[in-house]
Amino acid sequence: MKLADLALDIQSLRDAYASSDLLPTMLVEEIARRSADDSHQVWIQRLLREDLLEHARRLEAIDPATLPLYGVPFAIKDNIDLAGVPTTAACPKFAYTPQANAHVVQRLIDAGAIPLGKTNLDQFATGLVGTRSPHGACRNSFDPEYISGGSSSGSAVAVARGLARFSLGTDTAGSGRVPAMLNNLVGHKPTLGLLSTSGVVPACRSIDAVSVFALTAEDAQRVLSAAAGFDPGDPFSRAAAPYGFDFGAAASFRYGVPRESDLEFFGNSDGERIFRESVDALTALGGVPVGIDLQPYLESARLLYGGPWVAERYAAIRAFFDANEDALFPVTREIIGASRNWSAADAYSALYRPKELKRIADENWENVDCIVMPTAPRHYRIAELQTDPIQLNSNLGFYTNFMNLLDYAASAVPTGFQSDGMPFGVTLFAAVHKDVPLLHLGAKLQRAREQRRRDKAAVAGGRKH
Repeated sequence: MKLADLALDIQSLRDAYASSDLLPTMLVEEIARRSADDSHQVWIQRLLREDLLEHARRLEAIDPATLPLYGVPFAIKDNIDLAGVPTTAACPKFAYTPQANAHVVQRLIDAGAIPLGKTNLDQFATGLVGTRSPHGACRNSFDPEYISGGSSSGSAVAVARGLARFSLGTDTAGSGRVPAMLNNLVGHKPTLGLLSTSGVVPACRSIDAVSVFALTAEDAQRVLSAAAGFDPGDPFSRAAAPYGFDFGAAASFRYGVPRESDLEFFGNSDGERIFRESVDALTALGGVPVGIDLQPYLESARLLYGGPWVAERYAAIRAFFDANEDALFPVTREIIGASRNWSAADAYSALYRPKELKRIADENWENVDCIVMPTAPRHYRIAELQTDPIQLNSNLGFYTNFMNLLDYAASAVPTGFQSDGMPFGVTLFAAVHKDVPLLHLGAKLQRAREQRRRDKAAVAGGRKH
């Protein structure tokens, strides 16, 4: 087996381990080789080779069949604790070294996964761009002139560049979905509380979620299954509940589609085209489209940064922020610092409106099983972003900012490429605990896309002959 050509999908790894063609020590040596070039600014801190080998050797004493993620390498966003490795949230002065793994990290290690290190992010997970880091802007895996998306920037690029098979991010406003689209990945934002946030530096603690990046929806589901589990130490943790009708595996289902007048692509005509093609693909899979009014969702989205929820970001790091304001990245400092203007009365008043909007939005679940919309309107170059960082960041969150405020589960799925070669994708979302049906439908959408690609290649090949 040529390790340089090794596919890192979970089933391929399991097959290779089962046949003894591959050992975990061989894999981590290859991963270390691949990670030597960090020109995309993926890592804040990688585990030393000897530490990786120690993880691998422990696994080699265990039967691969007994662990669902045996020998699968994964990356961890650097606001999630990995024992013995500093957690910085991309702010070196904030750094502390945890003695224990975050609950979700421990569950993955117990399942056999191998942690590789801590990845770059928008500082304190404030941003959807991947440029707000003192470690440098994380660069898109397809074109380094473009942003990677954030805040889970390094976690997405690590998977896209074959440095990890999956990774952990966090998602408050879209940080587990926007980087997925911009790097051609699946990004699953679970039902709030399904993955514990113990050992995670909070952004907005009441609506934070740990998210999963993977190349396929099947892999994301494997990871979610291993990572999920009620954590009595996390007051926001919730046990998984039955999901009912599995619309993702059904021959027929109903899905919501936004009205044309509610869609916004900020000049990206390719995105418009690919979104329409994605809707057609869902219909071909047995979906019945139902038009929906996007306005309740869009109004909720505007509340996240236009209301006092930004003050929750300040509350999460208040003591550090007040004592070390100059240690923050300038844009991060501006956003979090502005929250001091909000009063407790403002916060209570603002809490009522999402409840009202959720009541309106939830009426859609009587008519549809899930809803599809673009994950993000378009790509931006790093240079563009730096000229107007706050507005362009807001544009990226057009379709994402409402999701946790309204307490939905969501899967970002890649569905096509623009004429400039950059990826585009859609997000499927549904009511809480519908994670598995969403991932099943995402897998079907990916398989259909791959079949279309093969069919086109076959036609092109026939023409040549």
